[in-house]
Amino acid sequence: MSRTDIDTGTEDCLAYEANGIEVITLNRPEARNALTDPMKDGMGIALDYAARSHSVRSVVVTGAGGAFCAGGDVKQMAAGRDEVGTLDERIHEQRLDHRKTAGRMYAMPKPVIAMIPGPAAGAGLSIALAADMRTMAASSFITTAFARVGFSGDYGGTWFLHHLVGPGKARELYYLSDRVGAEECLALGIANRVFADEELEEGTMEMARRLADGPPVAYRYMKENFNRAAMGTELGECMDIEATHHIHTGLTEDHKEAAKAFVEKREVSFKGI
Repeated sequence: MSRTDIDTGTEDCLAYEANGIEVITLNRPEARNALTDPMKDGMGIALDYAARSHSVRSVVVTGAGGAFCAGGDVKQMAAGRDEVGTLDERIHEQRLDHRKTAGRMYAMPKPVIAMIPGPAAGAGLSIALAADMRTMAASSFITTAFARVGFSGDYGGTWFLHHLVGPGKARELYYLSDRVGAEECLALGIANRVFADEELEEGTMEMARRLADGPPVAYRYMKENFNRAAMGTELGECMDIEATHHIHTGLTEDHKEAAKAFVEKREVSFKGI
């Protein structure tokens, strides 16, 4: 396996690319991968690399040590170490953090999988919800958690969850902050696949491999179609955009070769052109 380590500037966030798949790991296992400023900066760097790289075809975001991400570091909050700068400065910094992490994942023109080996809570859950798909270990769970610490929520979680499960269920999950196990997440449509704990990585990487081997130009425009629809674009405009994208992808070499391969009953190798 050809592997390239990606310099994120911090040990709090590790990343590498191997054979068309970029893997980003939130890496504070002693704190269930609670967010830090270096971690968020590192995620921004890794996600930017994925978005710009011609060789990266799919992305997996996960956490080290049996957790996905506990969200904000509540111990630091309780100690007052999370409150630096004026109110306006803090709001501006938070907005930038949102855009370079969850916002970047959502807008990236490549499929992203959040692999959830354990708890995904608060902002950590919001980041997982920003992915295109989520895989979960059977023993893992999610919780919005915000109500339990007197927060309203961040990193786009309300928007993502609203579109995944509908407004009523999303409000319930935010207001009550209950834990939701992997099987219930699957039933709700939050999780796309649930694997036995020991099979999570293998199963997720198999999905990522299928995506990396798929048609990158078509995936780019599929994702844009879905995102525009989620943003409330009127049906007629959505259909017009779909028509433009459909004809555009039909002119690619990938489509032409895939059509021939279909007729000839053989496998196709998508090249992204």
